[in-house]
Amino acid sequence: MSTEVSKNKETKSTSVAGLDMKLEVVVIPVSDADRAKAFYSRLGWRLDADLAGEDFRLIQFTPPGSGSSIQFGLNLTSAAPGSVQAMLLAVSDIEAARSDLIARGVDASQVFHCEAGTACWFSGIGTRVPGPHPERLSYYSFVSFSDPDGNGWLLQEVTRRLAGRVVGNTTYVSAHDLAQAMIRAAKAHEQHEKQTGQSDAHWPDWYAAYMVRE
Repeated sequence: MSTEVSKNKETKSTSVAGLDMKLEVVVIPVSDADRAKAFYSRLGWRLDADLAGEDFRLIQFTPPGSGSSIQFGLNLTSAAPGSVQAMLLAVSDIEAARSDLIARGVDASQVFHCEAGTACWFSGIGTRVPGPHPERLSYYSFVSFSDPDGNGWLLQEVTRRLAGRVVGNTTYVSAHDLAQAMIRAAKAHEQHEKQTGQSDAHWPDWYAAYMVRE
């Protein structure tokens, strides 16, 4: 990891080049640690830790495929239980993800999109329209649910990342995500062959290049 420091002669400011800052943990406020532990266990999230001491407890869970985790417990935060809202969980198939929540006994909302942009993340702001985004645009279809204290979560369907959002190696967190990427590549390649008017014998290279660009 580089820690080379560069100086801007005009602004006299310094910056650290190439220093990674990866979001590791979000602390959420709960009133009953055991009740919250049972809820997040039911979601199928991985239990990383359950540490206790005098007037202290730390429980950590990680959602499937996530690089970031949540923590809750006793004396971890002064925030009021249930005060954290609109925490986003990116999924590749919003309807399948909702079905999984329902199967796990979670009271999840219907799939919805916002009347304008993404302003309806928070309750009372903007208008929620039933159903996924009509053009099924990436980032624009949601499902909401809450933990027992009312901390609010949103599933957000992400099928194509914003330019510059992902750098480095092309990876998929599950076989399902990889399969969905291959399906999108197949559909795009079909249009490519229609435009060229001929069969593409080098379709594996085309698929690979498309999936990396995506």
